[in-house]
Amino acid sequence: MFSLTGYGWSSFQHLQSGLSTADVIGFSAPDGATDILLVGSDSRTDAQGNPLPREVLARLRAGENEGELTDTLILVRIPNDGSRAAAISLPRDLYVQMPDGFGEHKLNSAYSRAKSDTTARLVEEGADPATVRQESISAGRKLLLETVEDLTGVGIDHYAEINLLGFSLLTEAVGGVEVCLRTPVKDQFSGANFPAGRQTISGPDALAFVRQRHGLERGDLDRVIRQQVFLASLADQVLSAGTLANPARIRELIDATQQSLVLDDSLNVLDFAARIQGIAAGNVEFMTVPVLGMGESSSDGSVLEVDPEAVRSFVAAAIGTPAAAAPASPRPAKITVDVLNSSGVPGLAAAVAEKLTGQGFAQGAVGNADARRLSVVRYSAGERDAAATVAGALGGLPAEENPNLPSGTVQVYLGEDYSGSGPQRIAGAPLLRLDARPASPSTIGAAQPPPPPPSVVAGKVPCVD
Repeated sequence: MFSLTGYGWSSFQHLQSGLSTADVIGFSAPDGATDILLVGSDSRTDAQGNPLPREVLARLRAGENEGELTDTLILVRIPNDGSRAAAISLPRDLYVQMPDGFGEHKLNSAYSRAKSDTTARLVEEGADPATVRQESISAGRKLLLETVEDLTGVGIDHYAEINLLGFSLLTEAVGGVEVCLRTPVKDQFSGANFPAGRQTISGPDALAFVRQRHGLERGDLDRVIRQQVFLASLADQVLSAGTLANPARIRELIDATQQSLVLDDSLNVLDFAARIQGIAAGNVEFMTVPVLGMGESSSDGSVLEVDPEAVRSFVAAAIGTPAAAAPASPRPAKITVDVLNSSGVPGLAAAVAEKLTGQGFAQGAVGNADARRLSVVRYSAGERDAAATVAGALGGLPAEENPNLPSGTVQVYLGEDYSGSGPQRIAGAPLLRLDARPASPSTIGAAQPPPPPPSVVAGKVPCVD
C-alpha cells in the first residue's frame, strides 16, 4: 500500500504543477499495464527551452551543441497488478523505418527530423517564433513515439523526457549511484575517468559513465549495457530505500526535475509514484531488443541493422503479450542450427542445443570451437530471417552474415559472455535483474539460465567493462 505524509502528498502536487508537459500521447487501448517511453535527450536546453549557461555545460562536460538527438530510449512497462516490471532498451543507432514518409534512418534522429521539417514549414507559413518552437518540438516527440510504437508493436501510454542537466541533478538528489567496473577507464570524449571496482558516482561523473562509448569494444551496444547497469542500481536504491516516502528526498527530487523533466500532459505524478512504489525492489528487469549487427555506413553514420519482426516478438515475450501482427517468421522446425561452444564451459553447446530443439528447431552439428569472448549467430546468404529467429530465441544475440557458409546454414557460437538463453542480452549483455541471485552449476541446461561469470557480479551491481 502506498502512503505519503501530508508533506509528501503536497510536494507531489507541487511537482505536478511545476513540471513542463507535452501533448504527445494519442489513444492507446487498455492492456493491463502502463507503458512509458523514457527518453534521455542530449538537449542543451532546460525543460522550458532555455539554453543552459556555458558554466553548466562546462560542468557537465557536454560541449556547446551536438544536435538534438535522443541518445537513451527505454520502453518501461509497469503491470497494473504490481508484478514484474520490464525496461527494454532501444539502441540509438537502430536503423528503422519511420512513419509519415520520413524513410529509414537511425532511431535517435526521429525527433530532430520531424522538428526540423516542421520548423521549416511553419517559418515558410509565417508562424510566430513561439508557435514554431512549440509545434516543432511536439512534432519531434510524436514522430519518435510513433516510430517506437511501430518498431515494438506496443501502444505507449506516457512519455517522459529528461535532459543532460536533469540526469546529473537526479543522481545527486538520490545521494549517488553505485556502479562497478572490471578495469579502469579514461575517455577524453565523455570525460569518464574511473578506477576499477565498485564505486558511488553522481552528477557529471554519472553522466560521463552512461555516455561513454569510445574505448568500448562494441561502442553504442556497450553503452546501452552501461545505462542498464546504472539504471538497475538506481532503481534498486530508490525502491528499496523508500525514497518516495522520504519527505527530504522528495523535495530534492522535485528540485532536480522541475527544470529538466518533460512529461506528457496526461501523466499524474502522484498516481505514478504510488504505482512504482508498489513494485517490490528487485522486481524490475532490464533487457534490450535483438540486433542483427553493424550495417553498412549510411548518410546517418554507423548503424545497427534490426529485424522489426524479431523485435516485436522479443518485446511481446518480454512483457507477456501476444506479438503485434507482422509477416510470419520462419518456422523453427524448418531451421537447422549448429551450436558451437567457444566459452570453455563444458557441456554448454549440448545444453543450448537441447533448449533449441525443445523450442522446435532442428538440431545440426554440436561441438566445440576456438575460444571467443562474444557470442554471435552467423548465417549464410539468404538466411537472415532464420538467423533473426534463432537470435531472438537466444535472447537477442547479435547476428552477422558469413558468405563463406554453405547455403541454408545458421550457426551459434557461444562465447565467454554467454549467460543463458532467455530474453536477456544485447550482443551478449546479461539480463540485469535486481533480485537476481547466482544459480548453482547444476542448473545449467535446466529451466534457469546458467550462472554468470563471477567477475560480472558485485553484490546487486554487475561489473561492466
